Amino acid sequence: MLRYTLRRLLQLVGVVLVLSMLIFGWLRALPGGPVSALLGERGTEEARRELTAQLGLDQPIFVQYGKFLGRALSGDFGASTGVQPGDSAIEIFLQRFPATVELSVVAIVLAVLFGIPLGYLAARRRGGWLDNLGVVGSLVGVAVPVFFLAFLLKYLFAVQLGWLPASGRQTGGLDATRVTGFFVLDGLLTREWDAAADALAHLVLPAMALATIPFAVIFRITRAAVLDVLDEDYVRTAESKGLTTSVIRRRHVLRNAMLPVVTTIGLQTGALLAGAVLTEKVFAFPGLGEALALGFERRDYPVLQLMIIMAAMVYVLVNLVVDLSYAVIDPRVRTR
Repeated sequence: MLRYTLRRLLQLVGVVLVLSMLIFGWLRALPGGPVSALLGERGTEEARRELTAQLGLDQPIFVQYGKFLGRALSGDFGASTGVQPGDSAIEIFLQRFPATVELSVVAIVLAVLFGIPLGYLAARRRGGWLDNLGVVGSLVGVAVPVFFLAFLLKYLFAVQLGWLPASGRQTGGLDATRVTGFFVLDGLLTREWDAAADALAHLVLPAMALATIPFAVIFRITRAAVLDVLDEDYVRTAESKGLTTSVIRRRHVLRNAMLPVVTTIGLQTGALLAGAVLTEKVFAFPGLGEALALGFERRDYPVLQLMIIMAAMVYVLVNLVVDLSYAVIDPRVRTR
């Protein structure tokens, strides 16, 4: 198990290194570049040359990347020029990371709580009304754009009915103690129940919108996996031996069907953490997605570099955890 873990960690380092090269080159190939972002379109040629030399952009690209990598390893990704001008990119990431984690965790919990049971029941009642309804619902969940569903939820439950907040992480002016940056957890730790409830209420609508695609994918994978397992010989053998239905479901069906489902949950979790851009933008939710959108809009290259690299690292780390859990569930994976 240790050798398998070390091998996966080495692969992770290689992936992040290659990705950093691609991002570094891609951002510098965008029209305008960092100089135009800092000086604006009206900067003089002399000012542009001075700033280009000051930033080291007149040096070969491999020299620039080497310096960038050295600064990055020490935690220096530069200062923001557009998202929060003057603040360091790493500070912006640390401020916004808890918000995206909270949102993604609630979204994936909703997707798992509904996706796995409904997928299992749909497979057990293949061809029935629940199966047909679930398949149609999962197709709708994948087909409807997240931002469109987010606007619908916001209009219905926040604007028309007024049941839930329309934007933000917490009501302005609420006297809440900050401990970890995770607002719901902070409210629970400090026993400020009103603050925890308010933060959770702000998570409901964006989490519902964000959970639609993971729910649809988890439902379909669970249904397909259970159907495959139900057709296996060992399930029929267990039935012929007279084992009870609950034992067959627990020991043979669910355990074996969960292998692809666990992988799917990990992939979807990594995708949520890395890409909650549209949802956070619609609900003005101050997380990594909103910072990434603002970074593109305002050409904030230090923030863009850090956010994309960190999002990719989170995605890779989540999938590493999934691979390790997969190896625990199925020991054969360790030898592959």
